[in-house]
Amino acid sequence: MTRTPLPLVPLHELTPGQIADFFALLVGRSKGITREGRPYYSCQFRDAKRTASCMVWGNSTWYEACERQWCDGQFYLIRGLYAEHDKYGGQIDIYDIRPVTEDDRREGFDPADFTEHSRYDSGALLTELKELAGQIGDLPLRRLVLTLVERHAEPLQRLPATVNKFYCFYGGLLEHTVSVTRICRHLAGQYAAHYLELRPPLNCDLVSAGAILHDFGRLLELDADRLPAAPTVRGRLLGHVLLTRDLVRDTARELGDLNPELVQLLEHIIVAHLNLPDWGSPRSPLIPEALILHHADDLDARLEMYVRCLSRDQATGPFTHRDPVLKRHLFKGRTV
Repeated sequence: MTRTPLPLVPLHELTPGQIADFFALLVGRSKGITREGRPYYSCQFRDAKRTASCMVWGNSTWYEACERQWCDGQFYLIRGLYAEHDKYGGQIDIYDIRPVTEDDRREGFDPADFTEHSRYDSGALLTELKELAGQIGDLPLRRLVLTLVERHAEPLQRLPATVNKFYCFYGGLLEHTVSVTRICRHLAGQYAAHYLELRPPLNCDLVSAGAILHDFGRLLELDADRLPAAPTVRGRLLGHVLLTRDLVRDTARELGDLNPELVQLLEHIIVAHLNLPDWGSPRSPLIPEALILHHADDLDARLEMYVRCLSRDQATGPFTHRDPVLKRHLFKGRTV
């Protein structure tokens, strides 16, 4: 890759129309065919703070290399033009590209710079999660939750909640879990006191257990040893909802002292918390405890996506660029 020196600029600092050299991580390639029968690849490159797309058409200089040589999870040094599209967000037009070498590392390239981290200390969050689990009154249920938390503490502190939707950063799964558990405990306490006529009463222990465990299947769905985290084989075959149910069922059977009805209700909360089949939920919430978790989980995930979009968007004017996950332009022109 012979090149006239250009400024080396982080991807997230590029402005529309700027041509520069930058390091980027290839996080996804998907092959497609246009209506006219033209093959293409849609590629996503990212650093810790920005993801941008690159269309590689069948007649492109880079098509054969993209198809045969480029690898997801590989770092590249790219020379390219950065642009912003109203509908599709950040775009890269590649002029030159090569894999990162050891020489780049000696010049200051660091893979850790491409991993966004939670703002919060993972050890403190894990301690809080254990404290929240310790407040579950039903002793066998408490032991089930704490057993799973302690067995999976290490990857729980490292994995993102999702690869590219919400809390998609190092430690995001733990941050999301603690946040959802806080919300669920508050809502469960409020509604248990408000609906005293409910028989049996709303089970706050069940809500807490479901909140803590609802995404534990992510620990099996994603490979914590890859950067960035990527789906495992069983993750792609089964998904985190069923993997969570299996973890809970197997551990409950191992411990052997849980009320079978309580375990069944906990399994329902887990498989129903996404609510819609399109989101990966095989059942809709059929008990109040599952409804509380669904809305707490959805609110927490969406608000994180809103804040990330609003705080990082570089569009001019009162609205953000269209967020590809939220599929909308958010209003950022407010003054109060």
